[in-house]
Amino acid sequence: MSAILGLNINHPDASAALILDGRVVAAVMEERFGERIKHDPSFPQHAIRAVLAIGGISATELDHIAVARDTSQNRAAKISYVLQNPISGGMAALEHFRRARSDLGVEAQVALACGHAPDALKAKPVNVEHHLSHIASAYYCSPFDGVTAGFSYDGSGDFVSAMAARCEGSRIEVLDRVRLPSSLGFFYTACCQFIGFDQFGEEYKVMGLAPYGEDRFAEAMRQLVVKQNDAWFSLADGYFGMHRGGHDAKLDGDRRMKMLRLYTDSWRDMFGEPRARGEALSQREMDIARSCQVRFEEIALHCFNRLQRLVPTSQIAYAGGCALNGVMNARLLRETAFEQAYMQPASSDDGLSVGAALWTWHNVVGGRERFHMQHAYWGPEHPKDAMLRAAEATGAAMRELPLAQIPEAVARLIHAGLVVGWYQGRSEWGPRALGNRSILADPTRADMKDVINAKIKRRESFRPFAPSVLRSAVSTYFEQDVFSPFMMHVVKLRPEWRPRLPAITHVDGTGRLQSIDSDTNPLYYRVIECFGRLSGVPIVLNTSFNENEPIVDTPEQAANCFQRTGLDALCLGPYLLVKGEHQQTLADACMESSAAPSS
Repeated sequence: MSAILGLNINHPDASAALILDGRVVAAVMEERFGERIKHDPSFPQHAIRAVLAIGGISATELDHIAVARDTSQNRAAKISYVLQNPISGGMAALEHFRRARSDLGVEAQVALACGHAPDALKAKPVNVEHHLSHIASAYYCSPFDGVTAGFSYDGSGDFVSAMAARCEGSRIEVLDRVRLPSSLGFFYTACCQFIGFDQFGEEYKVMGLAPYGEDRFAEAMRQLVVKQNDAWFSLADGYFGMHRGGHDAKLDGDRRMKMLRLYTDSWRDMFGEPRARGEALSQREMDIARSCQVRFEEIALHCFNRLQRLVPTSQIAYAGGCALNGVMNARLLRETAFEQAYMQPASSDDGLSVGAALWTWHNVVGGRERFHMQHAYWGPEHPKDAMLRAAEATGAAMRELPLAQIPEAVARLIHAGLVVGWYQGRSEWGPRALGNRSILADPTRADMKDVINAKIKRRESFRPFAPSVLRSAVSTYFEQDVFSPFMMHVVKLRPEWRPRLPAITHVDGTGRLQSIDSDTNPLYYRVIECFGRLSGVPIVLNTSFNENEPIVDTPEQAANCFQRTGLDALCLGPYLLVKGEHQQTLADACMESSAAPSS
């Protein structure tokens, strides 16, 4: 057996993945454990122990440890930047040196994290370039045969912000790189920071805010990021502080990712004073968000069209933080020659651990068998007795049902207007709740979005919620029939359904679609199916099971979130809990579910 541990370390979204004989058996983010810090860059000791436990092996049995960073790459570009920018470039060189030194002895760090002596491991370290790991995470998990275009784009990694590749069989051939200081991810993050979303990883808020604005800053955005007709793109000189901004993979005093400023003072001449966090959002911020999103899409479309000319195929596999922009992902399928696209669920830096490990399987071990990732449930699963203890500790009214009756009962609670915490099976891999650690609600209720934002999530009112819909029903309710099991596409609802689905319809008529297949999550599929029979609409509102924290992992965390927020009900495996005022609703739902015909 070949055992490979993949790691994303010294970088935000630290993670670990275990690959046995070329197949993913476990993958988790460090943020779900320990102090539960969003985008935790700490050495992923908890994640390492978790994936090894899931795989049932010891660290001493590992053959390779694949690290998703290779500081030896792109040296000429780094030296050139330092020579041209001696101050900021020197700071960058020191940072790269610090990270390179911290990588020494990764085998010893893994050994110590697992309770072994530092020299106990036989595993050989393998360094895989950042963006190559991204492409590997998508392509090697895809179902594609034949020639496939590979792409990665984000803020930065190993001094590169984007990479293009030709993929076939087990080979990934790198065709081109976009090196710093040009970065489409930096451009988007700078806009994010300027309008007051200055914490790490808040770019999704810009995407959600953009539909409220107008593209009145189009000319300024064209000046900031320039399309290169014979190449990719570039950022304007003097407007971006590449190494005065971004992150340095450390936590600030509030245990959040440390974020420095990416935009320079020159932005004030274009837009005025930046919004301070906590100030009311004005139309100006909405318009900046809109213009930022429009320019991002223009440049991304240019890149994908150029990639298709380099690799003339209808198939593309891609990853990187920018690949989480669901609006652009849906547009790619509408407006480019790529007809089939694959993205795995952890497309940002958490997915690097899977990519580095799979690259090692194919290119170091020599494995030929490909793995197709069809679901996202690669995290821990907790036993029934742990769920029972957590449920009993709440003191809430509780019923136990046979698991076969759970979907009907939960659907009836949702249809009655309750907001339900849904906790089943193994946790999801990636930043989004995909049906095992979710908060579920009725999408047909006009007040539901505001209720959840205010009483449970406690977040900005403009942020939308996602629809989970049966795969067979996507074309009935949405204009674009796309299979999106990992919630990676934002598509328009058909106009006639928007008034009937107000809780999941954004202001521009879109929803961040998750299409559910019965083969990959039959229990969740049955909840939606049962709700569809009750409501006439086989769609539920789905948002992540958390409250301004990483998504819950353990039954105790789920129970605590249920108790401290406005959640009405909680389903922990076979256990259904409700708060006091909903006891009769629970009794009715359980009675009706036991009488309902099974399907």
